[in-house]
Amino acid sequence: MRPQLFLAILPEILYLSALFFSPMTKIQESIRFFRDTLPAGVKLIAVSKTHPESMIREAMEAGQFDFGENKMQEMTAKHRALADTAAAWHCIGHLQTNKVKDIAPFVTMIHSVDSLHLLAEIERQAARCGRVIPCLLQVHIAQEESKFGFSESELYEAITSPALQAMTHVRICGLMGIASTTDDRQQIRQEFSHLRALFLKLKEGHFAGDDHFKELSMGMSGDYLLAVEEGSTMVRIGSLIFGERNYGPTA
Repeated sequence: MRPQLFLAILPEILYLSALFFSPMTKIQESIRFFRDTLPAGVKLIAVSKTHPESMIREAMEAGQFDFGENKMQEMTAKHRALADTAAAWHCIGHLQTNKVKDIAPFVTMIHSVDSLHLLAEIERQAARCGRVIPCLLQVHIAQEESKFGFSESELYEAITSPALQAMTHVRICGLMGIASTTDDRQQIRQEFSHLRALFLKLKEGHFAGDDHFKELSMGMSGDYLLAVEEGSTMVRIGSLIFGERNYGPTA
């Protein structure tokens, strides 16, 4: 091979070598698996709660930038530590009104809005930051009373309220639900199916013509396949990517 030709194709050789022969960590292998197997239109939210910054950086090296957290103090600390990156932060846990101010400047989406009172505080803090914050309305679909979310009657009351209509700094982008903790797969499927039916009813009714109302966040490590089959557009995967939760220091 002539030297000039070799030099011309050297960048491609180096790229392919890095692509096929560079060792990947287990986290990166998991990210690639989900990116290769999730259907088009289903976004992966990597649930990084309790896991350190170093593991999040590993995931980003594999092309994963959407991360979910359920503790606002932890999410804020990670946002600061990873300010040099393109990490996008999703609030997926129960959100107290007094914590909204801490995440309002940077949160990408709040999946867990479960009251009109909370929406009002998000509106207030988003306005203070000069932002419009995308939000999902969490619906209670599980049998456990300990799980949060609107009942259907509360949901309809909220979306038709004059208070919500007046808000200009929150954007309702869809629904979120958490299925029951059970080994009964049929029950989990029914809960996801019910939420999808409610989502479609709202999309064709109250939110007709609203292109922002398009997300259905349901499915975690143990039930994401059922959720995808039932129409999820966002799955929240933690242990299948990062392993079991680490309750030690998160720095």
